[in-house]
Amino acid sequence: MKVCITEKPSVARDIAAILGANDRRDGYFEGNGYRVTWTIGHLCCLKEPHDYTEGWRRWALSVLPMLPARFGIKLLPEQRYHQQFDVIDSLVKDADEVINCGDAGQEGELIQRWVMQKAGLKCPVRRLWISSLTDDAIREGFSKLRPSADFDNLYYAGLSRAIGDWILGMNATRLYSLKYSSPGKVLSIGRVQTPTLALIVARHREIVDFKPENYWELHTIYRTANFSSLHGKFTSEAEAMAAVEAIKGHPLTVTDVKEKAGREAPPRLFDLTSLQVETNKKWGWSADETLTLIQSLYEKKVTTYPRVDTTYLSDDIYPKIPDILRRMTPYAALTARPLAGKLPKSKKVFDNSKVTDHHAIIPTGESPAVLVGNERKLYHLIALRFISAFYPDCTFSTTTVTADIDGQGFKATGKVITSAGWREVYAGKDDAEPASDADASEDSKVLPPFVVGESGPHDPQLQKKTTQPPKQYTEGTLLRAMESAGKTVEDEALREAMKENGIGRPSTRAAIIETLFKRGYIMRQRKNIVPTQAGMDLIDTINEPLLKSAQLTGIWENKLRRIERGDYSAREFIDELKTMISEIVGNVMRDNSLRRIHVADAPSDSKKTGSSDDAPPKAPRKRAPAVKSLEAIACPICGTGHIIKGRTAYGCSRYGEGCALRLNFEEYAADLTPAKLNQSIKKKFKK
Repeated sequence: MKVCITEKPSVARDIAAILGANDRRDGYFEGNGYRVTWTIGHLCCLKEPHDYTEGWRRWALSVLPMLPARFGIKLLPEQRYHQQFDVIDSLVKDADEVINCGDAGQEGELIQRWVMQKAGLKCPVRRLWISSLTDDAIREGFSKLRPSADFDNLYYAGLSRAIGDWILGMNATRLYSLKYSSPGKVLSIGRVQTPTLALIVARHREIVDFKPENYWELHTIYRTANFSSLHGKFTSEAEAMAAVEAIKGHPLTVTDVKEKAGREAPPRLFDLTSLQVETNKKWGWSADETLTLIQSLYEKKVTTYPRVDTTYLSDDIYPKIPDILRRMTPYAALTARPLAGKLPKSKKVFDNSKVTDHHAIIPTGESPAVLVGNERKLYHLIALRFISAFYPDCTFSTTTVTADIDGQGFKATGKVITSAGWREVYAGKDDAEPASDADASEDSKVLPPFVVGESGPHDPQLQKKTTQPPKQYTEGTLLRAMESAGKTVEDEALREAMKENGIGRPSTRAAIIETLFKRGYIMRQRKNIVPTQAGMDLIDTINEPLLKSAQLTGIWENKLRRIERGDYSAREFIDELKTMISEIVGNVMRDNSLRRIHVADAPSDSKKTGSSDDAPPKAPRKRAPAVKSLEAIACPICGTGHIIKGRTAYGCSRYGEGCALRLNFEEYAADLTPAKLNQSIKKKFKK
């Protein structure tokens, strides 16, 4: 008997149907020599501090750093997880072979390996590695199953990341909370969240400290064309006025006319971050909203795997593209052009060297008829981007006219599109591809014809302007800043290591931003993200540069990639982290200042939740305020996220980081008030 282990029931159902395992059992499907079960996401997690020694249950500076000699895993505490694990445990004991059908990525590998390890698996294991959940993709994947050993290094890298985050998060959070926070309040420290907060604080202070300055620009109108002075900005009004007076009464003479052909390639396919940036810019969606929607599209089989960091396709996808385009029948009018001839194979689209675990997000060709609302909107955005990738470049002609007025140089530019190319895909669409910076400037204006040597009167104009501070981050621009944070790292090797990943992973950045909101470190001002006083105080208090810079992530990503390649060991990585956190603890303990950081009561994540290990010792406090929103209900499993409402169940806002809380509507009604839901959760998870 072959046992397939997937991450969720919906995927198990799809795979079982393909394999002929059509008999539904309690916790699995069976038939045709297969049993197909699932893990419901994470079933296991790293042990908590008090699981290693009772002395680590109490928050105290004297026990830091907490460094287990050997890290262990445990089942998540909820009964339904234990029940499902018992199913898996019994199935694998009778299995001749296990097929790992988890999500094809580092986190998916870690989730499945932990479960198989907990079950004491002895039989051979093979790996299913696919990028979409279509029937064809599943069939092809099962025809090309790979030995589990091929992915050992991927698992070691994922394990190292998890242990590293435990070492840093558990110790640094307790250290700074006990040293600098008021009793009972948590100061959350994380390898990704703290550098992200530092970015926001730094930008805010740039804006606060910015001193605006006036400047002047000289323009003149000749034959409806706007000519700008080649002098550039005038910082003195007197100097600007003198320049105006100098050209008054003198004719403008055209000295040169140049035309240059240009082309604009189609926009790149979407990776997760660029998709989140685009939806935030177009519709104001949060990164978390977009991640939830694209995950739903993937599970509905209409798009490929979403948690990707590449905008490229692998060469083996090229033969499949015509069929995908043909099956996109709602877009037949747009797909007709690329399908009319040989499909182009651009290096800007197909590049094996730029694809790791998965390729860019594209449609699968399955009908989007099941989609409604924002899901439909998102699919349409991805579909247009995909189709446009196989259209010709947009071509244009740029005209540059230079002129002279009594010895002062002036220039006018204009641009004319000669062939729309890929822009035809977006013509007349409400969600048209945004114009480029060049398109929005004077360069995009059509100029009248000019002849060298022509001369005539003109109308000088002086424009007073003021220098502007940098803009506050929006969620979209913050994602881009996280993605490109490696640019701030001085070390060339580390900068290279971060070139493709920045800080955080595409799949976790949304959750990191949400965590900062819940912790009360940042807040929204309309679309802008600004730090709170607590957030600024925390960054000011952290004296360890590595904890709040992108460099730490650069070091990690460099070493984790080496672990994946097999030229660096997980043991070395963990030992080095233990040394680092020991030094950090020592440095903070030697700080004799009396500084304190005030953390507001509002973010529920800052309060004690779940196990006794999740918060520092209680301080006397008044009766808790009434729970009026789901955001005020802390997750009883991870203790850091908050409750969110899905389509069929309540879950944790940190699901993207691995929290597996799920409260089905069958047990917890969808129409429960936040207060009643909170009471039910407290009763369920009461120790």
